[in-house]
Amino acid sequence: MYRIIECNCDLKQLNKFSQKFAQKAAVGDIIFLKGELGVGKTTFARFFINALFDNLSLQKPQSIKSPSFPIMINYSLLKYEIFHYDLFRLKSINEISEIDIFENLHGNIIIVEWPELIMNHLSVKDFYLIELELIDLSKRHLKMFHSKKKRFNEF
Repeated sequence: MYRIIECNCDLKQLNKFSQKFAQKAAVGDIIFLKGELGVGKTTFARFFINALFDNLSLQKPQSIKSPSFPIMINYSLLKYEIFHYDLFRLKSINEISEIDIFENLHGNIIIVEWPELIMNHLSVKDFYLIELELIDLSKRHLKMFHSKKKRFNEF
């Protein structure tokens, strides 16, 4: 695992980070989001998804919610989709195959909150990992890694 960035950030800085990441993101990217409940995983996903829509000058979705109950919510862009998964309620690797995550990997961008089942049991080898930790009510500690030596020139 290769570290790309590590920083403390408030909500405004998290939004700025997600916008920069969205400029670098490409079809086929898998983004795993780890952290405790309420740390900002869905907030990051919302910022990131909105930035992807902005980058293509498309009207943003009216609402980007946590997919905790439906497990997956997708957002259509011009030539691909964003699939936003929340695996918090899944308990076994067998349940993963039922939600078509592997069928959706190719030709799309995948965001996965609570990715431990996939990371620990499957051979997903090319992914980003963003870990968020609570510092206080307004600050988070963010660490971003890539499974290979992929790096960004700026952040």
